[in-house]
Amino acid sequence: MAKLNPYLQFGGDARQALEFYHSVLGGDLALNTYGQFGQSDGPLADKIMHGNLTTQLGFTLMAADAPPDMTMQTGNNFSISISGEADDADALRGYFIKLAEGGQVHVPLEKQMWGDEFGMCTDRFGINWMVNISS
Repeated sequence: MAKLNPYLQFGGDARQALEFYHSVLGGDLALNTYGQFGQSDGPLADKIMHGNLTTQLGFTLMAADAPPDMTMQTGNNFSISISGEADDADALRGYFIKLAEGGQVHVPLEKQMWGDEFGMCTDRFGINWMVNISS
C-alpha cells in the first residue's frame, strides 16, 4: 500500500523539532546525522540528514536539516492535518494543546458549524497544524 507522508525541512533545528513532535505524538523516533553518512567534518556533521517518527496510531512524520546550498524557507502554504473519530478525541485534544505550546493558536479547538471539533495552530518551529475530531 502506498502512503503519503509529510517530509519537513529545517534550517538547523530538525533534531529539536522531531524530539518535540516525539514528545507530543509518542512512537518511535530514528535520527540519522550527516556525520553518520560520511560528512563527519564541518557544520553538518551533527545535523539531521534524515529523521523518521512513526507513532502508535500509524502516523509517519519525516524531517531533515536542509544543507546550506539548498533553498529552505519555512512557509505558510501547507498544514499538517491530524484527524480522527470521537474515540480518539482525548489524544487529539492533547496533541493540539502540546503543539500549540510556545506557538500560536489561530482557531481554538472547539465545535465548529459543521459539527466537528476543529482547531488550527502554528507550533514553535513555524509548522502549521490542523486537528479535527469528527462528531
